[in-house]
Amino acid sequence: MILSIIIPVFNEKNTLTKLLNKIDDIKDIEKEVVIVDDCSTDGTKEILLNLDKFKYKIYFHSKNKGKGAAIKTAKKNITGQIVIIQDADLEYNPNDYYKIIEPIKNKQFIVVYGSRVLGKNRYSLKNFSSVYRIFFNHLLTIISNVFNSQKLTDAHTCYKAFTYELFNSINLEEDDFSFCPEITTKIGLRNIDIKEVPIEYFGRSYKEGKKIKLIDGVKALFTIIKYRFFKHEK
Repeated sequence: MILSIIIPVFNEKNTLTKLLNKIDDIKDIEKEVVIVDDCSTDGTKEILLNLDKFKYKIYFHSKNKGKGAAIKTAKKNITGQIVIIQDADLEYNPNDYYKIIEPIKNKQFIVVYGSRVLGKNRYSLKNFSSVYRIFFNHLLTIISNVFNSQKLTDAHTCYKAFTYELFNSINLEEDDFSFCPEITTKIGLRNIDIKEVPIEYFGRSYKEGKKIKLIDGVKALFTIIKYRFFKHEK
């Protein structure tokens, strides 16, 4: 069983190589690594151009389009039976792949989210770097649950894993960080149960390269409402 790892990248020269080394160190999962550079300008592109083209699938955007757009590009080029989203920073630990894909491998669930706050992790400044991020992540998760009739603890986590069939069947439309509320809402509309498992999380600050902003939280709310009530998949 092959795990397709989708990595959207934008200006991550300081972490990308370290991340890929962590992924390479996982020897007992057959992997397909699909990297999409979203028009980086900090030297990330040069790092990617020097990677082994037989080891990774690498694609480049000619202009910056957003995380969702990068995922859509990767979506056209994956072949694994399981798909997972991986940010290019080091906030998430690839060693958590095992526990995330296990319920899918065992055919118990077709979608699994890695929760940053489930179990002993919970919300803390050690992980989330600011009380504002804690507040808004919790608030948006509550709103997402209410609209989508779900019981998630962390709706906006990066670590989302799906069967290929489910992921391929969802028509992704959002180009930015709204990918997260879009896909969660579309799964909710299909009444599909989402399994959550606890994961490690090491949130970074804006000085360290954090990119998501308050406006993205506002967009998330409107994205949930849009796909829940006004724009259904054909």
